Amino acid sequence: MLSDLSPELSHAHERACRYRLARVKQILRAQHLDAILLYDPLNIRYATETTNMQVWTAHNPERYALVFADGPVILFEFHHCEHLHDGNTLVDEIRDAVSFTYFSVGPNISSAAKRWANHIREIFHSHVQGPVRLAVDKCDYEALKLLESLDVQLFEGHSVMEEARLIKSADEITLMLRAIAVAETGIQRMYDELQPGMRENELWAWLHYENIRQGGEWIETRLLSSGPRTNPWMRECSDRIMQKGEMLSFDTDLIGPFGYCADISRAWTIGHTAPTPEQCSLYRMAHSQIQHNIALLRPDLSFRELSEKAWAIPDKYFANRYCCILHGVGLCDEYPAIAHQGGDWERTGYDGALQQDMVVCVESYIGAEGGGEGVKLEQQVLITDQGPKELSTYPWNDDWL
Repeated sequence: MLSDLSPELSHAHERACRYRLARVKQILRAQHLDAILLYDPLNIRYATETTNMQVWTAHNPERYALVFADGPVILFEFHHCEHLHDGNTLVDEIRDAVSFTYFSVGPNISSAAKRWANHIREIFHSHVQGPVRLAVDKCDYEALKLLESLDVQLFEGHSVMEEARLIKSADEITLMLRAIAVAETGIQRMYDELQPGMRENELWAWLHYENIRQGGEWIETRLLSSGPRTNPWMRECSDRIMQKGEMLSFDTDLIGPFGYCADISRAWTIGHTAPTPEQCSLYRMAHSQIQHNIALLRPDLSFRELSEKAWAIPDKYFANRYCCILHGVGLCDEYPAIAHQGGDWERTGYDGALQQDMVVCVESYIGAEGGGEGVKLEQQVLITDQGPKELSTYPWNDDWL
């Protein structure tokens, strides 16, 4: 539990937070940017280690932060919430946020947005000489137009934060492993509680329970399905009654302690019955895809080469393939997402290279188009100069292989 942190975990947390802020400032300087304005609550957390109603503020832009490349970190916080950050040494100043959402100001959006822009401009004049080069991760259209009218040169900021978040420190890995351990406790609880006659929602609730009980935060999706709902993938859990012998697949997408993501998928049968030959075949293919693609991972491997060398999905299952071969992960799903061949690369692929100390989630979904059931598997992996290191350790169904 977070209230019972070991000194080692507490120190790792402090070092990781300092590392993350330094990464943001490093990227800003490298791109010759004066500052970045952050509204995404995960980006705010990455840079400042401040949180406040994370899910609510993801769709209600009521708090924001301004990080200068060579200057202060200023947090603009929701009404009367400054006390939430007592003792936070990453933030130099906390001010009241100026909101211009319809929720807060009703029809007075335009006048409130002008107050917000003038407030930002006054801060710039105190810290930047000459025209301001400002990155913004996401912001209302009217606000951006106002900033441009105030002689602020705007740059796309989401990529700035993705580049900063790309490389994990050793302390970040320590915190991520804590989140994974919590997720795996929840997975085991699901395994132990699973029985025929349960609703999908009942089973999924155990993952939430273990996450919250152990200091975790939320779960980004509800991707659990059983029987015929496993094909195609991406159905969230429902009140369907699960039947003995059916396939069950799930994807944790769990935001655990310290805000780190544990993104793991496993598949079982309802009642833990012996799998049918078809279930075994689906599972073996999904597991082979995961293991083949993990074995490819090394620093400096290009995204294109990874896509070209990835496990070849049989034609029968290609239409229902997962949306990517793998994706980055940190505080949530992150850059990059590696596209499949077979047309995907031409439509959505982009090149780059894997780097040491990236963490990725290797994905598989195997289910025939128009078929009965499907299997979803996923494994979280650290890329090192000694080869890939699997961070998630929850066991596979070895007797199915």
